[in-house]
Parts: sequence; structure tokens; C-alpha cells
Amino acid sequence: MRKTTTLALIATAVVALGCSSGATDSSSGSGSDSGAKGDDKPAKTAKIGQPARDGKFEFTVKSAKCGVTKVGTSMLGDKAQGQFCLVTINVKNIGKEAQLLDGSSQKAYAADGTEYSSDTEAGLYANKDQSTFFEEINPGNQVTGVFVFDIPKNVKLTKLELHDSMFSGGVTVALS
Repeated sequence: MRKTTTLALIATAVVALGCSSGATDSSSGSGSDSGAKGDDKPAKTAKIGQPARDGKFEFTVKSAKCGVTKVGTSMLGDKAQGQFCLVTINVKNIGKEAQLLDGSSQKAYAADGTEYSSDTEAGLYANKDQSTFFEEINPGNQVTGVFVFDIPKNVKLTKLELHDSMFSGGVTVALS
């Protein structure tokens, strides 16, 4: 049943993405942490605790904790294939219209450049009060949530690449 619910949520999210095709902003934020318009790579790397802007969102990574084997409760949860890295991020909408926070657009990287995607199912269990998988944030509002990455036990994450949408250039945040 858990997998069916997860698949239904993912299908709903894909439909929502198709319906909100005009909701993204291709311009970069006005802060110094955002990439220049048209760049594929962020201009500057932020650190934990520093705000970093991409498009309509200002991201502030609050903490990162790896080595977690399970998220959720004893009745409902998800077990890591390797280890879960739980990254707590505050996301503020700095734009002038609502923007959809897509948890699946967030990426994590190891020192060797290996890219890891956010585990959306584990993210549902890790966020007891709200979801960061598909959350619409109105202008001036902010949410704080946990993004979950399932990585091999012997791997250490070194940076995140955070995006206001799947089409944005992203902003880099160093984890070490």
C-alpha cells in the first residue's frame, strides 16, 4: 500500500508540473549568491547557515545529518538502501507570485562528483508536519523541511545544488 500511495503522489506531482508550466521565473535573484542570467552553473558557493538565492527562492541550509538508517515511525517509514542524509533547509519565496517547491529538483554531490537525487518517499516520512516534495509557497512566505538523500554507507556528501525549479541554474551550498 505504501508504494501505491507514493506512486499516486508522484503521478499527481507530474500532472501538477505540467499544469504549472508558466509558473517558473527564469531570472536570477538579486543577491550575490545567485548565478548570472543564462549561466548553467551557480556563481558562488554558500555555506551552511548562509542564504543562497536561485530564481524566486532563497535557500538557507540549517543542518545536515548522515548515517540515519530509517525515517518515519515503527509502523510507517522507509529504510535506507545505504544511509540517509537528512538536510534541513529553510526556503523563502522572494518573488512576486506563488512558486512550487519541487523536492525532486534538489541534488547532493559527493567529493568525486557523483550526483544523488532527493528521495521523495523518505522525505514524506521525514517531514511530519509538512511535505517539501511539492509545496506551493506564496510571496514572502517560507517553509522549513527535511530533504532526504539515500547514499552508500561509505560516501560523504560535500555539497548541495538547490533549484527554484527543474529548469533553473541552481545555487551551490557547501556541506563541509
